[in-house]
Amino acid sequence: MTAPTKELVLVADPMCSWCWGFAPAMAAIRRDFGDKVGLSLIVGGLRPGTTEAMTDSMKSEIRHHWEHVNEASKQPFDYEFFERDGFVYDTEPGCRAAVTVRGIKPEAAFDFLESLHRAFYAQNKDITDIDVLATLAAETDVDPEHFRAVFASDEARKQTANDFAYARSLGVTGFPTIVASEPGEAGENQYAYLTVGYRPYEALQPLLQEWTGTATKA
Repeated sequence: MTAPTKELVLVADPMCSWCWGFAPAMAAIRRDFGDKVGLSLIVGGLRPGTTEAMTDSMKSEIRHHWEHVNEASKQPFDYEFFERDGFVYDTEPGCRAAVTVRGIKPEAAFDFLESLHRAFYAQNKDITDIDVLATLAAETDVDPEHFRAVFASDEARKQTANDFAYARSLGVTGFPTIVASEPGEAGENQYAYLTVGYRPYEALQPLLQEWTGTATKA
Protein backbone atom coordinates (compact mmCIF):
# COMPACT_ATOMS: atom_id res chain seq x y z
CA MET A 1 0.00 0.00 0.00
CA THR A 2 1.38 3.39 -0.97
CA ALA A 3 1.88 5.79 1.95
CA PRO A 4 -0.30 8.91 1.82
CA THR A 5 1.44 11.86 0.16
CA LYS A 6 -0.83 14.43 1.75
CA GLU A 7 -0.42 15.25 5.40
CA LEU A 8 -2.26 17.09 8.16
CA VAL A 9 -0.12 18.54 10.93
CA LEU A 10 -1.94 19.37 14.15
CA VAL A 11 -0.17 22.06 16.16
CA ALA A 12 -1.56 22.03 19.68
CA ASP A 13 -0.74 22.36 23.36
CA PRO A 14 -1.92 20.01 26.15
CA MET A 15 -2.87 23.04 28.30
CA CYS A 16 -4.73 24.95 25.57
CA SER A 17 -8.46 24.96 26.31
CA TRP A 18 -9.45 25.45 22.67
CA CYS A 19 -7.37 22.38 21.79
CA TRP A 20 -9.45 20.41 24.30
CA GLY A 21 -12.55 21.84 22.67
CA PHE A 22 -11.21 20.68 19.31
CA ALA A 23 -10.52 17.11 20.52
CA PRO A 24 -13.80 15.62 19.19
CA ALA A 25 -13.18 17.18 15.78
CA MET A 26 -9.65 15.79 15.72
CA ALA A 27 -10.95 12.35 16.68
CA ALA A 28 -13.43 12.53 13.79
CA ILE A 29 -10.69 13.59 11.37
CA ARG A 30 -8.61 10.61 12.45
CA ARG A 31 -11.58 8.28 12.09
CA ASP A 32 -12.71 9.47 8.66
CA PHE A 33 -9.44 10.50 7.01
CA GLY A 34 -6.67 8.70 8.90
CA ASP A 35 -6.32 6.13 6.14
CA LYS A 36 -6.26 8.78 3.39
CA VAL A 37 -3.70 11.30 4.67
CA GLY A 38 -0.73 11.30 6.98
CA LEU A 39 -1.36 12.72 10.44
CA SER A 40 1.28 14.19 12.72
CA LEU A 41 1.36 16.12 15.97
CA ILE A 42 3.53 19.10 16.82
CA VAL A 43 3.38 20.78 20.22
CA GLY A 44 3.33 24.54 19.99
CA GLY A 45 4.14 25.77 23.49
CA LEU A 46 1.35 27.99 24.81
CA ARG A 47 3.10 29.20 27.97
CA PRO A 48 6.40 27.29 28.20
CA GLY A 49 8.79 28.21 30.98
CA THR A 50 6.28 30.14 33.10
CA THR A 51 7.62 30.43 36.66
CA GLU A 52 5.13 32.66 38.48
CA ALA A 53 2.00 31.34 40.16
CA MET A 54 -1.40 32.23 38.77
CA THR A 55 -2.88 35.45 40.07
CA ASP A 56 -6.57 36.03 40.70
CA SER A 57 -6.82 38.11 37.53
CA MET A 58 -5.19 35.34 35.49
CA LYS A 59 -7.59 32.80 36.98
CA SER A 60 -10.51 35.02 36.01
CA GLU A 61 -9.23 35.40 32.46
CA ILE A 62 -8.60 31.68 32.00
CA ARG A 63 -11.95 30.74 33.51
CA HIS A 64 -13.64 33.02 30.98
CA HIS A 65 -11.83 31.14 28.18
CA TRP A 66 -12.92 27.79 29.60
CA GLU A 67 -16.53 28.87 29.80
CA HIS A 68 -16.40 30.06 26.20
CA VAL A 69 -14.88 26.77 25.03
CA ASN A 70 -17.46 24.80 26.98
CA GLU A 71 -20.27 26.79 25.38
CA ALA A 72 -18.87 26.35 21.85
CA SER A 73 -17.74 22.71 22.05
CA LYS A 74 -19.74 21.18 24.94
CA GLN A 75 -16.51 19.67 26.25
CA PRO A 76 -16.51 19.17 30.05
CA PHE A 77 -14.47 21.30 32.45
CA ASP A 78 -13.78 20.94 36.17
CA TYR A 79 -13.80 24.49 37.54
CA GLU A 80 -12.43 23.38 40.92
CA PHE A 81 -9.08 23.97 39.22
CA PHE A 82 -9.46 27.64 40.09
CA GLU A 83 -9.50 26.88 43.80
CA ARG A 84 -5.82 25.92 43.63
CA ASP A 85 -3.26 28.16 45.26
CA GLY A 86 0.20 28.63 43.81
CA PHE A 87 -0.34 26.77 40.53
CA VAL A 88 2.26 27.64 37.90
CA TYR A 89 0.73 27.46 34.42
CA ASP A 90 3.84 26.13 32.68
CA THR A 91 2.88 24.22 29.55
CA GLU A 92 6.38 22.88 28.80
CA PRO A 93 6.08 19.68 30.90
CA GLY A 94 2.83 18.68 29.21
CA CYS A 95 4.31 19.42 25.80
CA ARG A 96 7.44 17.44 26.65
CA ALA A 97 5.29 14.53 27.83
CA ALA A 98 3.49 14.53 24.47
CA VAL A 99 6.83 14.58 22.64
CA THR A 100 8.12 11.77 24.86
CA VAL A 101 5.19 9.47 24.14
CA ARG A 102 5.29 10.38 20.46
CA GLY A 103 8.91 9.23 20.36
CA ILE A 104 8.37 6.02 22.32
CA LYS A 105 5.06 5.00 20.75
CA PRO A 106 4.24 7.16 17.69
CA GLU A 107 0.85 5.55 17.10
CA ALA A 108 -0.28 6.69 20.56
CA ALA A 109 0.57 10.38 20.10
CA PHE A 110 -2.95 11.64 19.48
CA ASP A 111 -4.59 9.40 22.08
CA PHE A 112 -2.08 10.58 24.67
CA LEU A 113 -2.68 14.23 23.79
CA GLU A 114 -6.40 13.69 24.36
CA SER A 115 -5.60 11.97 27.68
CA LEU A 116 -3.56 14.99 28.74
CA HIS A 117 -6.39 17.31 27.79
CA ARG A 118 -9.01 15.26 29.63
CA ALA A 119 -6.87 14.89 32.73
CA PHE A 120 -6.21 18.61 32.99
CA TYR A 121 -9.55 20.07 31.98
CA ALA A 122 -12.16 17.49 32.93
CA GLN A 123 -10.47 15.73 35.86
CA ASN A 124 -8.53 18.59 37.48
CA LYS A 125 -5.21 16.71 37.41
CA ASP A 126 -1.89 18.53 37.46
CA ILE A 127 -0.18 17.64 34.19
CA THR A 128 2.90 19.62 35.17
CA ASP A 129 3.56 16.84 37.73
CA ILE A 130 5.81 13.98 36.58
CA ASP A 131 3.89 11.42 38.66
CA VAL A 132 0.63 12.36 36.96
CA LEU A 133 2.28 12.31 33.54
CA ALA A 134 3.86 8.90 34.14
CA THR A 135 0.50 7.48 35.21
CA LEU A 136 -1.16 8.81 32.07
CA ALA A 137 1.65 7.34 29.97
CA ALA A 138 1.10 3.96 31.63
CA GLU A 139 -2.60 4.18 30.77
CA THR A 140 -1.47 4.58 27.15
CA ASP A 141 0.56 1.34 27.45
CA VAL A 142 3.89 3.15 27.71
CA ASP A 143 6.20 1.82 30.41
CA PRO A 144 6.14 4.52 33.11
CA GLU A 145 9.79 4.12 34.09
CA HIS A 146 10.90 4.34 30.48
CA PHE A 147 8.70 7.40 30.13
CA ARG A 148 10.27 9.03 33.19
CA ALA A 149 13.79 8.42 31.89
CA VAL A 150 13.12 9.82 28.44
CA PHE A 151 11.05 12.72 29.78
CA ALA A 152 13.93 13.83 32.01
CA SER A 153 16.51 13.68 29.22
CA ASP A 154 18.16 16.61 27.51
CA GLU A 155 17.10 15.08 24.20
CA ALA A 156 13.41 15.33 25.14
CA ARG A 157 13.86 18.96 26.14
CA LYS A 158 15.66 19.64 22.87
CA GLN A 159 13.01 17.91 20.76
CA THR A 160 10.27 19.85 22.54
CA ALA A 161 12.07 23.12 21.80
CA ASN A 162 12.44 21.96 18.18
CA ASP A 163 8.67 21.48 18.01
CA PHE A 164 8.12 25.01 19.25
CA ALA A 165 10.52 26.33 16.62
CA TYR A 166 8.93 24.27 13.85
CA ALA A 167 5.49 25.59 14.78
CA ARG A 168 6.81 29.14 14.50
CA SER A 169 8.40 28.32 11.13
CA LEU A 170 4.97 27.27 9.89
CA GLY A 171 3.65 30.68 10.90
CA VAL A 172 1.50 29.26 13.67
CA THR A 173 0.56 31.85 16.27
CA GLY A 174 -2.38 30.17 18.00
CA PHE A 175 -3.75 26.73 18.80
CA PRO A 176 -5.19 24.52 17.58
CA THR A 177 -3.93 24.97 14.03
CA ILE A 178 -3.98 22.31 11.34
CA VAL A 179 -1.53 22.72 8.49
CA ALA A 180 -2.24 20.75 5.31
CA SER A 181 0.73 19.84 3.15
CA GLU A 182 1.09 18.11 -0.19
CA PRO A 183 3.82 17.80 -2.82
CA GLY A 184 3.96 20.67 -5.28
CA GLU A 185 4.88 20.58 -8.95
CA ALA A 186 8.50 21.46 -8.19
CA GLY A 187 8.79 18.63 -5.71
CA GLU A 188 8.64 20.86 -2.66
CA ASN A 189 5.77 20.60 -0.23
CA GLN A 190 3.03 23.18 -0.39
CA TYR A 191 1.39 24.29 2.84
CA ALA A 192 -2.03 25.73 3.64
CA TYR A 193 -4.01 26.18 6.83
CA LEU A 194 -7.03 23.92 7.19
CA THR A 195 -8.00 25.74 10.37
CA VAL A 196 -6.49 28.40 12.58
CA GLY A 197 -8.22 28.06 15.91
CA TYR A 198 -11.24 26.03 16.90
CA ARG A 199 -13.74 24.94 14.26
CA PRO A 200 -16.33 22.17 14.55
CA TYR A 201 -15.86 19.03 12.49
CA GLU A 202 -18.96 19.81 10.44
CA ALA A 203 -17.17 22.86 9.03
CA LEU A 204 -13.99 20.94 8.23
CA GLN A 205 -15.43 17.71 6.82
CA PRO A 206 -16.42 19.08 3.37
CA LEU A 207 -13.04 20.78 2.99
CA LEU A 208 -11.26 17.52 3.78
CA GLN A 209 -13.51 15.55 1.45
CA GLU A 210 -12.66 17.92 -1.39
CA TRP A 211 -8.94 17.89 -0.58
CA THR A 212 -8.79 14.10 -0.42
CA GLY A 213 -11.06 13.54 -3.40
CA THR A 214 -13.64 11.67 -1.35
CA ALA A 215 -16.53 14.10 -1.73
CA THR A 216 -19.78 12.47 -2.78
CA LYS A 217 -20.66 13.27 -6.39
CA ALA A 218 -24.06 14.91 -6.88
